[in-house]
Parts: sequence; structure tokens; C-alpha cells
Amino acid sequence: MPLNIVLFEPEIPNNTGNIGRLSLASGSHLHLVKPFGFEIDDKRLKRAGLDYWQHLNVTYYDSITDFFKINENKKMAFLSSHGEKNHWDIDFEDDMFLIFGKESVGLPKDLIKTYKNDLFKIPLFSEHVRSLNLANAVGIVVYEGLKKLS
Repeated sequence: MPLNIVLFEPEIPNNTGNIGRLSLASGSHLHLVKPFGFEIDDKRLKRAGLDYWQHLNVTYYDSITDFFKINENKKMAFLSSHGEKNHWDIDFEDDMFLIFGKESVGLPKDLIKTYKNDLFKIPLFSEHVRSLNLANAVGIVVYEGLKKLS
């Protein structure tokens, strides 16, 4: 697997379904960290993920703490509108973890402080936009990574 897509506490089933489809298409491993803002068998998640969900390489975690215990020595990049470096500056590596926060508030503030040196943003060129849709953001970063890894 070239990349790992990590969603901390996703809230919108359609986004998670679309990101699942993207994970499969890009050959990435999807990591979903609870609590979720939906049930994993939600029809909207399945509809967005189409019939691909059964083919996904997906791992579930009960909490952010559990995620970090299991993956403590992995190379990670954290995506946030609070990052100072752009996503194309990520030093992508095979098996790297790309961490995305929940739709409503992004990454937890303590993680933003702790991982400031590994924090990246997707630049926005309009003052009228606070952030991108999560599924779009994941797609942008994953395919930038695949481009650099190929």
C-alpha cells in the first residue's frame, strides 16, 4: 500500500463513502477513528462508496489514543487549514499516514500544537472559503502523493 488515509472522527457518511472509494482507487489503506457521526452501516455511506466497500482495506480504531498506540512509529503528515506549509511540500514516503480531522472542526487543537512541524495545508486562493470538502481535500493530497511516489 503506498499511502494510508486516516479520518479522525468523521461526521458525514457521504464523505467517508467517497473517501473509501478513493482509497480503493488509489491503492490506499483507509483508517477510521471513532467516534463516528453516523453508523458504519449507514445507507448514505454505502451509496457513496457504491459496491466497493467490501473490497476496501480498512482498519477501525476506538479512539485517537488507540490509533497512536498502534501506529506510534509511523511517518505521518497532518492536514489542516492551520498549517503553514503547503501539501505539495510533504516528503511523501510509501506507507505514510495522511491524517485528516472531522468535517466541522478539523484536527484537535492539541494535535495541531504537538505536530506543528508535520502540519500541512491545501492553499486556498479566496478569502471567502474557510476550507474544502473533506473528500475533495483527501483526493488532492493522496494524488499529489501518488504523483511524487511514482
